[in-house]
Amino acid sequence: MGILSQLVDAVRTGSVEVVDLTAPLSSETPILQLPPPFANTVNFKLEEISRYDDRGPAWYWNDIHTGEHTGTHLDAPVHWVTAKDGKDVSQIPPMELVAPAAIIDVSERVAGDHDFLLEIDDVRAWEAENGSLPVGGWLLVRTGWDARSADQADYLNANETGPHTPGISVECAKWLAEEAPVIGVGVETVGTDAGQAFGFDPAFPCHSYVLGAGKYGLTQLQNLAVLPPTGAVVIAAPLPIVGGSGSPTRVLALVER
Repeated sequence: MGILSQLVDAVRTGSVEVVDLTAPLSSETPILQLPPPFANTVNFKLEEISRYDDRGPAWYWNDIHTGEHTGTHLDAPVHWVTAKDGKDVSQIPPMELVAPAAIIDVSERVAGDHDFLLEIDDVRAWEAENGSLPVGGWLLVRTGWDARSADQADYLNANETGPHTPGISVECAKWLAEEAPVIGVGVETVGTDAGQAFGFDPAFPCHSYVLGAGKYGLTQLQNLAVLPPTGAVVIAAPLPIVGGSGSPTRVLALVER
């Protein structure tokens, strides 16, 4: 029996669980809101073409209206100015879309500090307990923020000083980009950077450093709580949009039980 057949059998028998890390995509899906004068993406929308009627008697289908960075999505390097000559989403090698994952859980700390920032020392402490970050893998940061994803205002958590959501410090973002062996970072928030990252130096350091290094971002993930710290394999399947800066993405995790 080949490896693929063994995997299929393991999934069917439940010895390998498939965990969906993807948020449902609808008109209610929260989207990033940038202040004026910056332009914003559109809400997701279905536009019906036909539904078993005179426009098409035997079939139902829709046009979709969405942004590349809506819902659970992948950021390609070209998304940021630091990688403006980098890969677009269609140029990501397929082998890089299947990778091991390390899950660091900071949800208890975020509960008491919505502006929590992941630091290098936090990752080092995780490594001391769980081993080194996976080479060519993902660092997924569990903050518990996915519990807010059903409501845009609660999810963005903004007031007169801007959004207040957890993220990654400038120093840690630079380290993940330049020294850590991971291929990218994934988060449960609307973007890979903290809500207050517009005021950092550089602004939006996770985008600036990580994408600038040719790595990737995954955002608006869900169900990280059920993943073990190590051992999961993540399949991230964006649409191969030619010239695209990113894409809504179905993200699955395979976990041996």
